[in-house]
Amino acid sequence: MTVYLQNLLESLDFTSLRAALIRVAAVVLCLSVHESAHGLAALALGDPTARNLHRLSLNPLRHIDWLGLAMMFVAGFGWAKPVPVDPRYFRNPKWGMALTSLAGPASNFLLALASVLLARVFINNTALLLFFGSTVPILSLGLGVFNLIPFPPLDGSKVLAALLPDALYIRWMRYERFGMLILLAVIWLGLDGNFISNAVLWLYRPLLALLFGL
Repeated sequence: MTVYLQNLLESLDFTSLRAALIRVAAVVLCLSVHESAHGLAALALGDPTARNLHRLSLNPLRHIDWLGLAMMFVAGFGWAKPVPVDPRYFRNPKWGMALTSLAGPASNFLLALASVLLARVFINNTALLLFFGSTVPILSLGLGVFNLIPFPPLDGSKVLAALLPDALYIRWMRYERFGMLILLAVIWLGLDGNFISNAVLWLYRPLLALLFGL
């Protein structure tokens, strides 16, 4: 039995395992920050719903949707449990929803910048440098860019909706529930991949310069 366990341990690729664990941790962090930012923005605009439901937290268990997390690894696209928002608390419901939605992608861009700055502190630690220097920034930028696409139910759709006349706004929101099915089909067909990849690379170049002083 001891020999069997020794052979099993020797056969494991701990480098790949470490990389997978780092990626999981980075995904969870990016999603948690994103959803918490929605709740904080809503609270700042007068909606206490997320606070009352204890969603203003970086505790991933309050935000993670396990199917959405699995899809992140299977399809490169995933989601967390949406933070509940009640637009009736907002002085201007359309723009309140738009600003609350923008807070998510904005938080991901700030997280990418903060993680690269933190990576400079851990420049001699391979695992932490990988986590803060590349994994978190790339995933966070990808999540931010992806959510800015003006297609429901992504955050960008709320911004676009705020620019529409009231009659079109009501119609737009009526069809929002079908957006996820269309979005999943688009993701599986790979129609968005080049756009997101190019946008992430364009945003990541200045962060690399910041990290390595290039």
